[in-house]
Amino acid sequence: MNLTSYVAIGDSFTEGVGDDLPDGGVRGWADLVALGLAAASTEPVTYANLAIRGRLLAPIVSGQLTAALALTPALMSINGGGNDILRPRVSITAIANQLEAAVDRAVASGVHVILVSGADPTRHIPLGSFVRARGDQLAASVRDRLPKEHVTFVDNWADTELGQLPYWSRDKLHLNPVGHARVAGNVLAALGVPIADVSRSGIQAEAHERTAAYWRRYVLPWIGRRLTGRSSGDNREPKIATLQPVKRPPLH
Repeated sequence: MNLTSYVAIGDSFTEGVGDDLPDGGVRGWADLVALGLAAASTEPVTYANLAIRGRLLAPIVSGQLTAALALTPALMSINGGGNDILRPRVSITAIANQLEAAVDRAVASGVHVILVSGADPTRHIPLGSFVRARGDQLAASVRDRLPKEHVTFVDNWADTELGQLPYWSRDKLHLNPVGHARVAGNVLAALGVPIADVSRSGIQAEAHERTAAYWRRYVLPWIGRRLTGRSSGDNREPKIATLQPVKRPPLH
């Protein structure tokens, strides 16, 4: 398998929201996967990340996928549907169909696909049981369509350890740095790339209580965007729009 050029598409999960950098940007699991590929390769590795927070699956598998294929990568990660299952009405079958069509299109273009499911935040968020039922249905539908040739499936939804609160950021909807590192480890392990052990020591879990401050800061703004048709990703551009060389981590 050629692992020397990698493009990631998706929403906030793939963009890296929750793994904040000092300059105001975000890192995330896909960036860590690129670093892992570079560390394990004797050849130069290039990487692009076209994911944008807040995106529904339709624009991911149309606009982002088209742009990603134009970069002619050897490897592509596809994730989406997490924002769709948060909507009042959704067809799980339609989401699974879109994901399958995107995977088939990429494979037909000669790309090896990493189909990455999102992590399960539902133990800690409002209406968690409602969202979990939809997420379980989507995960089961995707699993039923696998395996596929030239596709590596990384089932983060089934990673029960990852569902625990110490892996989640303060909004309890996005992973924190340790959560993103665990997902990166899951992906690299699925690709057969050696990885370092990821520890969650030192990460303090946020309180489980649905405090008024939590609702004001996170839940009510999210509801407001849904009611007004806005998205956290409005007017945002991909953070790495073209394939860029990945610097190998220094040897210790």
